[in-house]
Amino acid sequence: MSFSPDIVERLARARADLRMGVPIVLTGNGAATLVMAAETLDRDRLADLRALGGVPVLVITVRRAETLKARAYDGDIARVRLPADADLKWLRGIADPADDLMSPMKGPLTTERDGDADLHRAAVKLVKSAQLLPAALSLPLAKAGAFALVHGLTVIPADLAAPHLTATSPLHPVVHARLPISAADAGRLHIFRPEDGGEEHYAIEIGRPPRDKPVLARLHSACFTGDVLGSLKCDCGPQLNAALMQMGANGEGVLLYLNQEGRGIGLANKMRAYSLQDQGFDTVEANHRLGFEDDERDFRIGAKILKEMGFSSVRLLTNNPRKIEMMENAGVFVTERVALKVGENAHNRAYLATKANKSGHML
Repeated sequence: MSFSPDIVERLARARADLRMGVPIVLTGNGAATLVMAAETLDRDRLADLRALGGVPVLVITVRRAETLKARAYDGDIARVRLPADADLKWLRGIADPADDLMSPMKGPLTTERDGDADLHRAAVKLVKSAQLLPAALSLPLAKAGAFALVHGLTVIPADLAAPHLTATSPLHPVVHARLPISAADAGRLHIFRPEDGGEEHYAIEIGRPPRDKPVLARLHSACFTGDVLGSLKCDCGPQLNAALMQMGANGEGVLLYLNQEGRGIGLANKMRAYSLQDQGFDTVEANHRLGFEDDERDFRIGAKILKEMGFSSVRLLTNNPRKIEMMENAGVFVTERVALKVGENAHNRAYLATKANKSGHML
């Protein structure tokens, strides 16, 4: 019998620690590093880190490095060496693009090119998975086990964590119940919970679609601003309502409501992207300046839910070819793409054009 948390549970703990500003310890290849999220770091912990000695590095993604004109010798990340006088304001300026236009000269930045970067790569992936700005402060540790024990820090072996930082967590049905909605009296809401402690996802089933035929389906990513507030900056709210109405008119269908706000970067980072858009950057450029890819969502989650519900093929309501590709790669056959072009207005016209021109959406 063991009450010790397994690696999935320890990762959930590590994400919570990082979001609260608590350091964690990453180990692997005979080395160890102390890791803090740049976004939640405070002055006291930065001073404590400095007191340990050594030269810390701020690990950023290649997207952020491109904006800062920093050399990314490791390919997908850059390890920026902290100057001796670097303070919290300097760190935030490197991690957060909010003041890039007011203070464009961040450097010159010196980046590491020697040594193993695997632990640094794992650090930035873990910080990103906590939906924080993808920037991690890292300092090599000796006697990491004793250090972690004395300070009560979570220890993550990088080799055990690696597959869980790229894989989709198994999902399990929690409950389902009848839910009449405006689009259809015959509605039913299903709740699915991932094993890794992440956000729950939902399936709205309209009618009783047969499991042996392609079901009219929609993969809809949560959009608080569009779905709840009626934001005019995107087309999400109109797409959600139009999809449900079409399923109601059809008498059956499944809408998967996936909690992947802001294309998978979270609402706070989405608002940061909106702020950058107000400075003149388009939606893709804003994501890149933050250190993210164009789209960080994982549509394999939708495929897992559909298969759990007994569906193997769909008529997919989408304008996004990436959804079709991910669904089919995950074992759900897309027999037909059903266009869903609604919600264009003067406020989102440029945004929709960027989705078409840069992200390949069929608009």
